[in-house]
Amino acid sequence: MAPSEAVTEIVVGEFASLSGATASFGQSSHKGTAMAVDEINAAGGVLGKKMRLVSEDDQSKPGEAATVVRKLISRERIVALLGEVASSRSLEAAPICQQAGIPMISPASTNPKVTEVGDFVFRVCFIDPFQGTVLSKFALSKNWKRVAILTDVKQDYSVGLSQFFKAHLSVNGGTVVSEQSYSSGDKDFKAQLTAIKGTTPDVILASGYYTESGLIALQARELQIAAPLIGGDGWDSPSLVEVGGKAVEGSFFSNHFSVEDPAPAIQTFLKKFNDKYHEQPDAMAALGYDSAMILADAIKRAGTTEGPKLRDALAATKDFSAVTGKITLNPQRNADKSAVMLEVRNGQFKYVETVAP
Repeated sequence: MAPSEAVTEIVVGEFASLSGATASFGQSSHKGTAMAVDEINAAGGVLGKKMRLVSEDDQSKPGEAATVVRKLISRERIVALLGEVASSRSLEAAPICQQAGIPMISPASTNPKVTEVGDFVFRVCFIDPFQGTVLSKFALSKNWKRVAILTDVKQDYSVGLSQFFKAHLSVNGGTVVSEQSYSSGDKDFKAQLTAIKGTTPDVILASGYYTESGLIALQARELQIAAPLIGGDGWDSPSLVEVGGKAVEGSFFSNHFSVEDPAPAIQTFLKKFNDKYHEQPDAMAALGYDSAMILADAIKRAGTTEGPKLRDALAATKDFSAVTGKITLNPQRNADKSAVMLEVRNGQFKYVETVAP
């Protein structure tokens, strides 16, 4: 029997932080991914076969991503891998997929290094050189020229975002008055914030994840620091407001889409997600959904799940109508697309503006 006759389903792997420090990211992206797979199967599957999603939890831990991805490839015989949100964990998995010839699509890892690993690694989100520029332009448009930066040195995402923000700001009339660092999991930021307070910044860039950014905002206000905070898409979680409360009001962050966008694709997605999970999706859910839909589209165009042909079909993705905008994968296998700026207002993430690449 030929292998193609024996295969009755298309097995797709997913690795995500379903538990641990950044569980909000993994749970959201997983819900979006699972919903997309259900829809694909309800519409007849791909190439006449059902798609089966096998998900593994990397527990938000360094090292665990590599372990679960190896397991998905060797034991489950996956044809493609979806994940991760966190850039550090995508960077663990990418070399393994590249070596195995298994296409990997990250929904939301924005550090440029992820797709630089090799030609089997893709993403459906924008990257940090663009996101850092968006944040810098936004700060300068508000006449916030004196900026303090707080970076999570344990996260490639945070380090890169701070670096690209600083590069743009420095040559466009802004000044970095203080640079401070912390490590994921830290709870006390008083020493760094006290140092920042002495430099009287107009704004503070907290380039890390929601897990620490809410606490940073709380402690900044306790120290009577009035400067607003800005951050990147790593802030996108209801936990930001649950932890930060009033302290995060009037803060801004860049993101991949806004639930207030009237575009039919977004409003349809919101309704379907809400009907299924009884909650509002965040950007990670939308990007998880988009990653699975782009994979299914590429498999259809390739006419096969064979690694090199599927890789070539993914690389040829052009003007794909996704929830988070029209996606074209450029020669670096990154998505060229717009970003939005959101404001935390009355505990909600309110749309401010869209910034084109």
